[in-house]
This record gives sequence, structure tokens and C-alpha cells, in this order.
Amino acid sequence: MAEREDVSFDSGGERCAAWLYRPDGEGPHPCVVLAHGFGGTREGRLGAFAERFRDAGMAALVFDYRHFGDSGGEPRQLVSIRRQLDDWRAAVEFARSLDGVDPDRIALWGTSYSGGHVIRLAAEDDRIAATVSQAPHTDGIATLAAAGLWDMTRMTIAGTLDLIAAGVGDEPHRIPIVGEPGDGAAMNQPGSKDGYLSLFGDPADFDNRVCARALLFVGINSPGSFAPKVNCPLLVAVVGGDLVTPPQPARKVADRAPRGELVDYGEEWGHFDIYTGELFERAVADQTAFLTRALRPAVPAAA
Repeated sequence: MAEREDVSFDSGGERCAAWLYRPDGEGPHPCVVLAHGFGGTREGRLGAFAERFRDAGMAALVFDYRHFGDSGGEPRQLVSIRRQLDDWRAAVEFARSLDGVDPDRIALWGTSYSGGHVIRLAAEDDRIAATVSQAPHTDGIATLAAAGLWDMTRMTIAGTLDLIAAGVGDEPHRIPIVGEPGDGAAMNQPGSKDGYLSLFGDPADFDNRVCARALLFVGINSPGSFAPKVNCPLLVAVVGGDLVTPPQPARKVADRAPRGELVDYGEEWGHFDIYTGELFERAVADQTAFLTRALRPAVPAAA
């Protein structure tokens, strides 16, 4: 198989850095577009998924959002739902333009926060051929309720301080993306810090900071509401013991999507287990089988 290529595309006047994985053969091949969750970058095990999809005959485009990783954009470490959705749209258009890629067999793959993004994007773009939503954030109110009153109060204060800083032109008020229980991090559920850090082989690849204003928008971000408008096959992968993104709203997304499918990995697994080890092997096999089936070329109708 070919080595991955370093590529880039424009989004909002900034460069988005990406990896392109091409399978053997002339094509045209289907292509899976992948991006990470809250504060994540492509270095956080996304290449492991992309390699499996490539080995199964699919191209894969893995990108970093603006403000993160090797992509442009200031301030650094800014999670903007609007901008991330625009980055996804730009990535899809770039994938459709690639030689050897079938523009009508583009799939979306999102995880955690981006697992919600891809539901919304698939609902608005009927050309999307398939979607995988892994351990997704689908219901903002449910996510805040799981965090608890103290953390909601803390996040509101931190987010407000960051908005004030932005308004007066000061350096952003950043907090850790992930920490131990009781820490002032965006995610501080038991096991979250070790789980998140396990995605990065080199700790230098992970900048554990985020502009706190993003926390003010978690509660109003409920992309699961778009599920009835997703007309392509949608695979929702739920981790039953997930303390970061509550699994029950995600199960409802699979029920409400016209062509939704649910795979539920049970209570023994946590949010970050799906990226490594045994659960990764199970999940990536299920996703590869789903995508292979959903992205199979259409058979021409008999004359």
C-alpha cells in the first residue's frame, strides 16, 4: 500500500493540513473523510482508522481543523462549531476534487464532538454516501447534565472570562482540555486524562489547552436533532460506559435516522477505549465492514 501523502486545502482563507491515504489500483475509489473530537488532532490515532479503511480499498482524508495541529488559524486552540463545520465542508469538496476518487462515494467519519458534526453535515448534503458517528456528542443538555452543576458553573465562568478577553483583545483564557476529577479541565471524568493521553505516542503532539469560550456552546450544540434528515446509511457506535458523551441520546439517533444502524459495545468500556486495544480492533472491523457495504459501487440498471 502507498504511504500517506501530506496535502492541504483552504478553509476560510486558512490552510487546513491533512493526510491522504490512497489504496492500490486506479480507482475511482470511495473516500472517507475523518477529523477528531473536542481539542483533538489527526495525531491522536486517526491514522490507525484511516490505514484500515485504505487497506480495504478506500481512500481516506484525515485533516486538522483550523486553529489546531498543523493547520493555520488564530487564536490557537479555538474550538468553533461554525468554523469546524466549514472545515468539514471544505474537506469534502477537496476530497471530491481528487484524482482517483469517486465524488459520489464520499463518507464522513467523526468521533466524540465530531461524531455530532458528521450527523449534521450528512443531513445537509444528500451527496454524502455514508456516515460513521463514533462515541458521539449528540445532545448538549444531556452532556451538561452528566457533567453536574459544579462543572457547569465552572465552565460558564471560564467561558465568560475568555469571551471578555476576546472582546478587549487580550490573550485567550485557556483551560486544559482534559484533566483529573476535580481539575478545571473541559473533560475531567474518571479515566479521561489517561485515556486522552493514550492516543498520542509522543506527548509533544498534544497541546492540552483550549480557549474556554467553547464551553459556553456545548449545551446548545445538539446535532442529534438532525438525525431524521440523514438519508445515507449511518452507523452509530456507542460505548455503553461512556462518561464523556452520554450513550443514550446516541442510541436514539440510530433509531431516528432513516437508515441508521447501532452497534453498542456495552458498559464495560469507556469513552477513550474505542481508540486503542481490543475495542479499537472490534470497532474498526465493524466500521470497515459497514463502509465497504455502504460505499459499494451502484450496479447499473438493466436496459
